Amino acid sequence: VCADPSLIGTNQLLVARTIAPILGIDVTNLAERMKRRVYLDSLGNERDDRHVILKRKVLLEDWQKITNALAQLEFGFDIKSLPRKKRLSYYNLKYRSIFTEKVDSQLRVYPSGNLGAHVLGFVGVRDSGSSKVPVEGLEGKHGIEMALDSVLEGVRGWRETETDRGRREVVAFREYDIKPRDGMNIVLTIDANIQYIAEKALEKLCLKHTPVSACVVVMRPKTGEILALSNRPTFDPNKPGDSTAANRRNRVVTDMFEPGSTFKIVAVSGALNERVVRLSDRFNCENGRFYFAGKVLNDHHAYSELSVEEIITKSSNIGTAKVAMRLGAHRLHRYISQLGFGVKTGVSLPGEVAGILHPIGKWNKLSISRVPMGHEIAATPIQLVLAMSAVANGGSLMRPMLVDKLTDRDGNVVVDYPNSVVREAIRDEAAKQMVEALITVVSPNGTAKQAWLEDYVVAGKTGTAQKVSKVRRGYDPGKYYSSFIGFLPARKPELCIGVFVDEPQNGYYGGLVAGPAFKEIAEKSANYLGVETSGLQKNSINLKENLVLR
Repeated sequence: VCADPSLIGTNQLLVARTIAPILGIDVTNLAERMKRRVYLDSLGNERDDRHVILKRKVLLEDWQKITNALAQLEFGFDIKSLPRKKRLSYYNLKYRSIFTEKVDSQLRVYPSGNLGAHVLGFVGVRDSGSSKVPVEGLEGKHGIEMALDSVLEGVRGWRETETDRGRREVVAFREYDIKPRDGMNIVLTIDANIQYIAEKALEKLCLKHTPVSACVVVMRPKTGEILALSNRPTFDPNKPGDSTAANRRNRVVTDMFEPGSTFKIVAVSGALNERVVRLSDRFNCENGRFYFAGKVLNDHHAYSELSVEEIITKSSNIGTAKVAMRLGAHRLHRYISQLGFGVKTGVSLPGEVAGILHPIGKWNKLSISRVPMGHEIAATPIQLVLAMSAVANGGSLMRPMLVDKLTDRDGNVVVDYPNSVVREAIRDEAAKQMVEALITVVSPNGTAKQAWLEDYVVAGKTGTAQKVSKVRRGYDPGKYYSSFIGFLPARKPELCIGVFVDEPQNGYYGGLVAGPAFKEIAEKSANYLGVETSGLQKNSINLKENLVLR
């Protein structure tokens, strides 16, 4: 809704009192915005600003209330008795001083509020640059709305013709008449019910641990389909202006961090794939203190000797480093690349970063002991979930799927997107061995006891990484990035779930912080999908109250 101050004259307060309650704007503030203003045109001449935006995204019923209220304005005298010119000024005040613009004729409504906000994004007025003339139409500003804006928008129609003196079209002289074409509908892989489950679990986590931020990704490991993607803090796409840029950031694709122990799957998977180790091979873990290249590498607990499987179970830094040394730096670097790190995943979301994987030539003597445990490298949550999914599905790195298909206005499928394998990262045999090791992590002896499920065998890996300092060299004491990535059923995976928490309070170990959220999402999602249990009695969970979209 806009105002033309030149037609309002000195009646700003009268008009403001009439429409402010409908717009939900303070009367004084509204009256001030309707005062006459001038600007200089390109020739330096003063011009009246006749286009002042009062409020965007006004509902049609509210606009009708505004026009009715203005039409009933009373001035304390009979307008009809005034001279014609004066009568016209009051007519303009009532019927032309407040108007709508074409650019704001559409209102995008997100009925589920912040559910899936970072996936959907939102729309806003198309940027007109330095021009004072509004550009017609809306455009996507975040999420799928932005990434696939051209698909959603369609094509505008246009006509080339001639008019007579009364500006009426002379149809006989019509040269071109191009009909408008609707945009397409986008059907996402997101399951609204699983999205709801993930959002609620993340809310509960944030209430307990009050982190700077947290996010969740739920994926089908066999296809790469993303079933849920959630961030905290979040925002309402119906009111994006009420949120900060930080709240609108999709941290699943925009934030990269040193992953810590979740990254240990890379070195061990590579070593198993190259057959340089077996799960039963044992390594001296130096009683928790290993001197290498002039530096000390510590374990959280003192272990003398561990098998490769136990190295994963206990998350031994020293054991992982020694496995990586047997693999070798060049082969380790190759497996990091093969599992999708250092490049963008290609997910259909704006703002994705590639993470950081330094060229092998820039590694130093210490790197072979530090990179395997998730240091000297940066990854995004979606990269880590895809790498874990590759282990889960038998070794295939999948391309992440967020768009299932495109349909026309009648629901006919125009484009159907198949799932896509990026590459075979490791052999099926090596992947199966890795799965067996990861199952032990979610056991009474492992680091993710909190993620254990009664009805399903779960495999996964915890991560507890100190945060790199932004103001000095090294790490910030007391600041951690905690995570857990797991899949179920372990040997016939249907779901891979990653939970990532930035600077949690009240505990910081990945299993302790992220494990319970994983458990809640995994249990409820598996029951909702009807995933076959691992030979145990299945407990039913009533999700009736949780289903918000059908």
